[in-house]
Amino acid sequence: MASISNVLRRPTSTTGVWGWITTIDHKKIGIMYGVSSFTFFLIGGLEAFLIRLQLARPEHAVVSPEVYSQLFTMHALTMIFLGVMPLSAAFFNLVIPLMIGARDVAFPRLNALSLWIFILGALMFQSGWFLGGSPNSGWFAYAPLTSSTFSPGNGMDFYTLGLGVLGVSSVAAALNFIVTIINMRAPGMTLMRMPVFVWMTLVTSILLVTAFPVITVGLIELFLDRRFGFNFFNPDAGADVVLWQHLFWVFGHPEVYILILPAMGIVTEILPTFSKKPLFGYPVIVFSGIAIGFMGWAVWSHHMFTVGLGPIANSVFALTTMTIAVPTGVKIFNWIGTMWGGNIELKTPMLFSIGFIFLFIIGGLSGVMHSIAPSDAQQQDTYFIVAHIHYVLFGGSIFAIMGGIYYWFPKASGRMLSESIGKVSFWLMFIGMNVTFFPMHFLGMDGMPRRQYTYDSSYGWDFWNLVATIGVFLLAAGVIAFVHNFFRSLRKGEIAGNDPWDARTLEWSIPSPPPEYNFAEIPIVNSRDAFWEQKQRGEAGEQGTGAGYGEEEHHDIHMPSPSYWPLVMAIGLTAAAYGMLYSYPLAALGAFVTMVGIYAWSMEPVTASEDH
Repeated sequence: MASISNVLRRPTSTTGVWGWITTIDHKKIGIMYGVSSFTFFLIGGLEAFLIRLQLARPEHAVVSPEVYSQLFTMHALTMIFLGVMPLSAAFFNLVIPLMIGARDVAFPRLNALSLWIFILGALMFQSGWFLGGSPNSGWFAYAPLTSSTFSPGNGMDFYTLGLGVLGVSSVAAALNFIVTIINMRAPGMTLMRMPVFVWMTLVTSILLVTAFPVITVGLIELFLDRRFGFNFFNPDAGADVVLWQHLFWVFGHPEVYILILPAMGIVTEILPTFSKKPLFGYPVIVFSGIAIGFMGWAVWSHHMFTVGLGPIANSVFALTTMTIAVPTGVKIFNWIGTMWGGNIELKTPMLFSIGFIFLFIIGGLSGVMHSIAPSDAQQQDTYFIVAHIHYVLFGGSIFAIMGGIYYWFPKASGRMLSESIGKVSFWLMFIGMNVTFFPMHFLGMDGMPRRQYTYDSSYGWDFWNLVATIGVFLLAAGVIAFVHNFFRSLRKGEIAGNDPWDARTLEWSIPSPPPEYNFAEIPIVNSRDAFWEQKQRGEAGEQGTGAGYGEEEHHDIHMPSPSYWPLVMAIGLTAAAYGMLYSYPLAALGAFVTMVGIYAWSMEPVTASEDH
């Protein structure tokens, strides 16, 4: 028994590389989520850059048709599953416990497990480029294009197994944050006193837990079709390929709100801070977010208007799609109402938030156009759709995320990002975004299909494709400016202090960066904007809430100790996925390592003081 205890003993080092590998501190996990997901965001941007180079001029041959198919498929998958979603998770990890006055998340080791599964699953996803090919049938993988007949090789197997592994990460993280938000709020923080970003995180987490099982079923069926000759989506055996479309979009449209609701939450935290006034219509914004999450399940077939579901189904989903625009529009009016009459400071986070509102309105208007089935029939599978989704997800999610990075970077690092470089980055990205994607509306209305490898000059698409490609260079320059700003500020940025923005939520009441235990004393919340109101009344001291957040060590606070078993489990799970591709003995070994990790994890002592 003593030897087993020694094997399972927690690592005591919490510094250096080993400290990061074994950490279960939600703040460190948030930072690692952010750095890794932004790296994959850059990879997705490089894939988009190659796509635009290919389409800059007629009859270009920058890449082959097969590589082009892999590029547009992997660009979408990378941006959605390896970029925007985990960037949102980075904010969940970094600020949610701080916002609700908690010392940690509910399940710290599960948090670490979700991180390592994400990183290893993402590397597996991208490894197809080096192992014979990546997915090539579009991010929605419509059958029968995904069958081994039309997609030979392992590309689509990387799709099924990679998304399956990433789904485990997403569901684990979502369950963790649901429990954290429901159970670990500070005394006095009722549901209707929670910051809006916490609400949007809760709704997003519920969507993740309920949506990912749907696509998981589809992925299992698709893998069995390809590897073992099952006939879930084989029309020659009497199956219906439309089944895959239903399974995918029942997941896929809640996924759209999984991507945008955290962005809406970020913007809703930034606008009151830089307008110097309380949020306008807090209850309406909260219930609008809940309504969006609920109604997101009722609109999936607007992606299928041209499939042939019939006029009744098309009419029903057209109506639900028009209806879901209402709570979204309500949020926009509330954001504008928050700024109206405020003492607005145009700092970089505020610029990105205003840019988000402007661009999201454009994307939302084109989305309402798609709700009209006859109009959608003309726009379907054209570049008009590409323009819409990028205005919503790049102009929407990415702009909000950039605003969130500038807003919370001081809290995470203790230093400020440069305002001058930040504003240059914003304007390059804002102008580049519009120069890149607005012309795609014209290309779509002129009939240019999506996933078009090349085109003849006689179609008249030359000019706007060239303009869109020029816009990508501006976008890239804006992103490069941000990366420079990030690394420069880490080394010699201005010291931030606890509350550099005069903000309203609890994370700004403690030191920057926060101590491992977050709060020396758990705060008591008396109102929705308790921290801000205390500052306005002059009742708080330098530490904000007067809860005793000193710089000294608090040895009487017990925090969970580091653990390497989440990483071991993630390695086992990823090895099992690779084994399903290349070697069933490797799959068995991976499953065994995962089970060992589960057992060892369950036997670990809770804290270092109990390590006997």
